[in-house]
Amino acid sequence: MAESRENDGILQEIDEELRHERYAKLWKRYGNVVIGAAVLLVVGVAGYQGWRHYDVSSRQALGEKFAVAMQAETAGKLDDAAKQFAAIAAEGRAGYAVLARLQEAALAGRKGDRAKAATLYKSIAADNGVDAIYRDLAVVMGAMQEIDTAPPEELKARLMPQTVDTKPWRYTARELVALLTQKAGRKDEAAKLFKALADDTTAPQGVRTRAGDMAAVLGNG
Repeated sequence: MAESRENDGILQEIDEELRHERYAKLWKRYGNVVIGAAVLLVVGVAGYQGWRHYDVSSRQALGEKFAVAMQAETAGKLDDAAKQFAAIAAEGRAGYAVLARLQEAALAGRKGDRAKAATLYKSIAADNGVDAIYRDLAVVMGAMQEIDTAPPEELKARLMPQTVDTKPWRYTARELVALLTQKAGRKDEAAKLFKALADDTTAPQGVRTRAGDMAAVLGNG
């Protein structure tokens, strides 16, 4: 309790400039966590879904290729991994091909080519042949890639449909909307959005923790 009161006192003494600086540092640190968690979800959820859709021989062949590409990525051979994922995606099959497209986009982001990553995610989001859950994920991941370059209101408009209760990636979408609201200069509104997310007991604990930190930095913690 004493430590909590001390932290609250420190926050109250920080001026506006330092609050924004700390906020930026928090997002820089937590943004990687969000992206990393989303990629893990892609591997887990999309991989499982892809596994269900195909006969044994086809899925084994694609699975082996995908495993090799993942090994290249783990070894830090990002260019090789990207080429292999692109080759899997070019086969035009759902399942592993969709997962490969998502991984290719994620790799582009890791390599610092956010424009390419955003373009790849947009192509997935616009592909009606891809299951809705992956198209929705591509919308959210694509917005992450453009968080520092695209107009905040434009990204918010893209993300808002992903924030409704029926959407699988709603918590990350809500987190990004709150961040974009702050970037647009509406600090009080952003603080309320973060506070609501922090208080949402149905949200993942990591999201709630980040949102609570953000709300505190913005003065409504």
